[in-house]
Amino acid sequence: MKHVILSLIFSIIFGNLCGQSKDEIRLIIRADDIGSTHGSNLGCIKSYQEGIVRSVEIMVPCAWFPEAVRMLNENPGLDVGVHLTFTSEWENVKWRPLTYAPSITDQDGFFFPMIYPNERFPENQTLKGSSWKLEEIEAEMRAQIELATKHIPQVSHLSCHMGCSGWEKQVAEVFSKLAQEYNLDISPGDLGIGRFPARITGETFAERENAFIEGLKKLKAGETYLFVEHPALAGAEMEAVGHEGYYTVNADRQMVTELFTSEKVIQEIENLGIELISYAELAK
Repeated sequence: MKHVILSLIFSIIFGNLCGQSKDEIRLIIRADDIGSTHGSNLGCIKSYQEGIVRSVEIMVPCAWFPEAVRMLNENPGLDVGVHLTFTSEWENVKWRPLTYAPSITDQDGFFFPMIYPNERFPENQTLKGSSWKLEEIEAEMRAQIELATKHIPQVSHLSCHMGCSGWEKQVAEVFSKLAQEYNLDISPGDLGIGRFPARITGETFAERENAFIEGLKKLKAGETYLFVEHPALAGAEMEAVGHEGYYTVNADRQMVTELFTSEKVIQEIENLGIELISYAELAK
């Protein structure tokens, strides 16, 4: 009984500290991979300006980082996370580290396609299967953080592309250390933030839109949730992006942008009284 009472007291205090009432529903809509392609840059910004996105994750080592920096400086209200990048998964475009890091790159100097091996990518094409050195991983994390924060004032947190911090305990410890050192330590998982209670799948946009709206209706009062997806605008560039097992990037990510800017979705969020917040607001 004592533990139950203490838990209730903590919940009340924590809720008050976060500024959230017991009836309020809060939702973080996070758009990943700005900086990776021109189409992603356009989709992420459109999803913020015309839609429901409140936080966006930037990939620093990618070719379209400079354009993303310009766009983010033109939209100072958009919260930004440094999306630490240690893989280069697409077949027709590759990314290299900012630092000299031969232990975490392939023979051509590119990041490996994947963190973990799978049926399509054997161990020799993965970061986990490489002769990685922790000091090189830390140096690369620092370089990406410092380049992002140098150019983007509204960076508030860190995140990981393709799960780049959770695959090894020592790497996770370095990630946590750097998040605290750079004052970017906002972890929804540690704060008890719930995952969106629906899988958004379907062949058509209508199916995905309906699935998302049904998920919105399942959100519970007094709770905060996180939804993560990858918007982009379709075009020749995005049509060329993909890898074995995922060549539908162009159509998929266009539908994400349409979902994030859907009038029907925006209206349903308003009808349900859901407050859209960012990582930065969560920290406050």
